[in-house]
Amino acid sequence: MRYLSTRGGVEPLTFTGAVMAGLAADGGLFLPDPVPAVDESTLERWAGLSYPRLAAEVIGMFTDDLDPAVLAGLLDRSYAVFTHPEVTPLVDCGGFHVLELFHGPTLAFKDVALQFLGNLFEHLLERDNGWMNIIGATSGDTGSAAIHGVRGRKGINIFILHPHGRVSPVQALQMTTVTDANVFNIAIRGTFDDGQAIVKAILGDSGFKERYRLGAVNSINWARIVAQVVYYIHAALRLRREQGAQTVDFSVPTGNFGDIFAGYVARMMTGGLIGRLILATNANDILSRFVNQGVYARGTVVQTLSPSMDIQVASNFERYLFYLYGRDPQRVAEAVNRFAAEGSISFSPSERELIKRQFAAASVGEEETLATIRKVHGERGYLLDPHTAVGVAAALRHRRGGVPVVCLATAHPAKFGDAVRKAIGRDPDPPPPLAGLDRLESRCEILPADENEVRRYLAAHALTGREGKGGTGAR
Repeated sequence: MRYLSTRGGVEPLTFTGAVMAGLAADGGLFLPDPVPAVDESTLERWAGLSYPRLAAEVIGMFTDDLDPAVLAGLLDRSYAVFTHPEVTPLVDCGGFHVLELFHGPTLAFKDVALQFLGNLFEHLLERDNGWMNIIGATSGDTGSAAIHGVRGRKGINIFILHPHGRVSPVQALQMTTVTDANVFNIAIRGTFDDGQAIVKAILGDSGFKERYRLGAVNSINWARIVAQVVYYIHAALRLRREQGAQTVDFSVPTGNFGDIFAGYVARMMTGGLIGRLILATNANDILSRFVNQGVYARGTVVQTLSPSMDIQVASNFERYLFYLYGRDPQRVAEAVNRFAAEGSISFSPSERELIKRQFAAASVGEEETLATIRKVHGERGYLLDPHTAVGVAAALRHRRGGVPVVCLATAHPAKFGDAVRKAIGRDPDPPPPLAGLDRLESRCEILPADENEVRRYLAAHALTGREGKGGTGAR
């Protein structure tokens, strides 16, 4: 299995090479060559597997440089910390299903991938007697999930950027109350897009990246995507087994295109098992406009009740472009460079037709988000967080008769108490991981949204190898 850059400017890497590199040296994103396909007999065999065993089978198809027994052990350890025995349980809400992805340590879907990635990083560093510094940007949930995935681990320091004042209070506390010596929280005075641009620029500097052995935990890291492929297949196989469903649609609240791209990969692997992918955005609608209007054009970031989706530049969109453009890396490079200069990319009529065959899309406003939370709670007694509500609202617009639709529940509602209170008039009951967070010590550095300022901070606190294996940078 080789991993290619979407921009074609680097030699192919192995799975573990791509994971450790994060971003390709030419600025592109890694993709497997080829995406493996599975036959019907394999799907039948997979249908009876537990979540960790299915994960080992699916992810194992994307790597040939990691021992299968080691991979299985990493996955067992990753999902042992989830509080539900099914890891990602499926709930029937009448007319649609909810796939609960929030039973990990930080109550968000990012835990599904980042617990695995943290364990994988640790294994590879121990194997190679190595060390690394992780840098990432978050719109809310990636940061806390990444921090909890690597907190206290030897040979790793982690630097997470989040937009100051633009994540929910709970999301901020989940990051800043982790005070392990290897954890560095940076609140930038700007948007998530600003933070993401800084991270990509730093990772794109090959000299700086090599000097500090920088790795990525954002969904630009292929391990994030492949770990998320699993729950699409797991949910679809369950509905096939229990209801005889031959195909299953999925509604995905998305801002960075990573989660829905995982669904796209799952569909490439399994053929007709995964049906239509419904792309759900809030008022930050660059992706829904792309599907519905055929233009990918940057807008101004708007603060909403679903802050993890307050994004106007989707990192993983480049991976989809690679396939939309017939695996032509030169066209991809030209398109992303044009977008950086002009802020938009247009598509041909045939490309627009293909996009609409592969996706449906909806942009959901604040009132509809609150109304959806209120409606589902009133009718089913089930409480949605605002991001999941965006996905449910989009699903209700686009569901097809006779085809089950699964809505991805990306976070526990208690993480977004303000939105829930506006919808149903009371706070959600806090689960144990959130109780007393506001009474813990909190630590965070506030910096301008300036690449050079972040570079200086990282250089001052990074592991360099001088500390010895297992050391941490200075505070």
